[in-house]
Amino acid sequence: MTFLSHRTHSAQGFKLFSVLLLAAILALFGWSVADRQARAANPPAAVLSLGGAITEIVYALGQGDRLIARDTTSTYPPEAEALPDVGYVRALSPEGVLSVGPDLILSEEGAGPPEAVEVIREASVPFVTVPERYSAEGVLKKIEVVGAALEVPDRAAVLSEAVGDALEGAMARAEARAGDRKRVLFILSTQGGRITAAGAGTGADALISMAGGVNALSDVEGYKPVSDEALVRAAPDVILMMDRGGDHGITDDALFSMPPLRLTPAGESRSVVRMDGLLLLGFGPRTAEAVDGLSAALYGEGS
Repeated sequence: MTFLSHRTHSAQGFKLFSVLLLAAILALFGWSVADRQARAANPPAAVLSLGGAITEIVYALGQGDRLIARDTTSTYPPEAEALPDVGYVRALSPEGVLSVGPDLILSEEGAGPPEAVEVIREASVPFVTVPERYSAEGVLKKIEVVGAALEVPDRAAVLSEAVGDALEGAMARAEARAGDRKRVLFILSTQGGRITAAGAGTGADALISMAGGVNALSDVEGYKPVSDEALVRAAPDVILMMDRGGDHGITDDALFSMPPLRLTPAGESRSVVRMDGLLLLGFGPRTAEAVDGLSAALYGEGS
């Protein structure tokens, strides 16, 4: 058997598995073709949101009562946490997603794994992927797409205008505060004593720029483990981290006891800013708040 024929049979096998799995799921939860056709004929009343920023937008549009479930990253507003949790947006199971009986699934980009998303899509539940762009324009596009999917474009237009004005104001204030622009290193993880930080093309990189800072690691792409030598060369003035507790947190003492950080300006001044992860990286309706908060932490309240 050639490699090509092996791949062909593997693909056919997965397709058959997907069909059988889908049939089993629909049978388990009592879904029929008629059920799905009836749901499709009416505006979506039962909405599943996958992605913290998407959930925020649904609530900001005044449509929170239509949500029947959410993913693990959807922690704001607080009432969202009372909804059933179908799991992490990048580690979904078709059974968990379809068990809540959605009429519509709104998902951020990158939901997965891909094979699970394929099975979910084959259930004939409308699945809308909301584009992720780390910019003010990207936030407004999210609002537009979610508003269209929920069939409330007028509300989306009003929200978009308010959010756009807030972002414009926040970035203007950040520009006014910033004198000598501070070099900021966003640390995603210190697991195992190895620092993983944000390079170019990341949400952290974009937010740092919007807040008037300079990404100290802009010469690499994405989130990457960083060598001790690269960290020293990056010479950050400030460390930026998500405000985490429990096993995912690290104290200031532990952070600045790490050898490479001790040798940086941030280590010498023990300068660290901690912010809520969804606020910082979500690029949702509260992004202006994140810009204001970070710029004030870097440069003081100022003007």
